[in-house]
Amino acid sequence: MTSAPAPAPAPVTSAVPASRCRPAPLAAELRVAVLRAARRLRRERSSEEITDGQHSVLAALDRGGPATPRALADSERVQPPSMTRTLNALAEAGLVVRTDHPDDRRQVLVALTDAGARHVRETRRRRDAWLAARLAELAPADREVLARAVVLLQGLASR
Repeated sequence: MTSAPAPAPAPVTSAVPASRCRPAPLAAELRVAVLRAARRLRRERSSEEITDGQHSVLAALDRGGPATPRALADSERVQPPSMTRTLNALAEAGLVVRTDHPDDRRQVLVALTDAGARHVRETRRRRDAWLAARLAELAPADREVLARAVVLLQGLASR
């Protein structure tokens, strides 16, 4: 005897009071929700030995390719000495390599090693899998609400 498929979850979204839709209260609630979600996603990574800041540098190199330490410090909004410490730790772990800059002998370029690229891919895979599993628990109507919210958030973030 086979069991009947589980019923789809009921939507949790409902009408929202107008007072929560005003910009200031909505901003506060959205900020907290986004930060909590980001914090939870950060826990899903391929190695507990890599800090969030180190992973961020690896992800930047994965997105943009080799870069100078100064460019990485600027993009990560840290001071150059902090970036040097981060890059030293990543190089020691075998996740990045420094090479001579082709146009400026005074500089070096930092690039991902194969191990560094695997770390980034595995961390993304884990984070996507965790989030997909949480989304699968939602009713289709709630996933549709989130899909529309993604478009709005991307627009807000690009301003």
